[in-house]
Amino acid sequence: MELPLVVGVDGSESSLRAVDWATDEAGLHGLPLRLVYASLWERYEGTSLAQGPDRPSEQVMAEDIVDAAARRAHRRDVELKVSTDLLPEEPVSALLRESHNATALILGARGRSAIAELLLGSVGLTVAARAHCPVIVLRGSHDNQAKSGTRQRIVLGVGEEPQNSAAVRFAFQEAEKRQVALEVVGSSRRPAHEATGGPRPAGDSAALHEQGAADTPDAALRAAAADHPSVEVHRRTVEGSTRKALLDASATADLLVVGAERRHGHFGLGRVAHAVLHHAACPVAVVPQLV
Repeated sequence: MELPLVVGVDGSESSLRAVDWATDEAGLHGLPLRLVYASLWERYEGTSLAQGPDRPSEQVMAEDIVDAAARRAHRRDVELKVSTDLLPEEPVSALLRESHNATALILGARGRSAIAELLLGSVGLTVAARAHCPVIVLRGSHDNQAKSGTRQRIVLGVGEEPQNSAAVRFAFQEAEKRQVALEVVGSSRRPAHEATGGPRPAGDSAALHEQGAADTPDAALRAAAADHPSVEVHRRTVEGSTRKALLDASATADLLVVGAERRHGHFGLGRVAHAVLHHAACPVAVVPQLV
């Protein structure tokens, strides 16, 4: 059975934009869509899910939220299989549990402060750091479309370490489904003696250093490229900060893909993933890799 795309909804405009985007994504991949609302209202109302006219007001509101989201998805794609659920518990715990049985989690970027449009809220950041499936956060002033984004390219962030193979596969699959180009962006830093103009060891050069950095994504991408030969791949290595390179690239991308390692039960986000989740100008997919 194909696992659904799961969207966390809460009635906010950002979550409704996530429903739009996820509807396109589900149709593109032939997946069902699951819309969930998680809240601790049960704790305060002192009741469980009830039926009939005496339902608690918070339950009525939650039902209205998921029903409105489902109608919105069906208006966008009448053939899409959509299910809804109310989860009377804390949102982070609910979404992390959902991540065990989801193809991906899709969330709107919503903070709690005056700079909510710039920074990702605590729920989204925690879920992205700990989820067991890819988490896509709808950052930026995107066009709400997964099928036919206006920029016609996906960006994959790579580093100088062995690459997250799950993120590579995810990026290639998305590019293939959308029939768009994949741009692989990495960064290199010149050794200190080169940056300061000091003498270089014999046989060392900036050209050799840059070539070594460029070879890293080549080696990491070889298997995925063989599996997805129709994807047009562009490789770009820039000198300096990976974070800056990816943030710059996000301004002209429909989706930015980065990896996150999960080591022996340890969860978290690297500095690059953390930065792009806060500041990218396009949707960001954080793809976990068990190592």
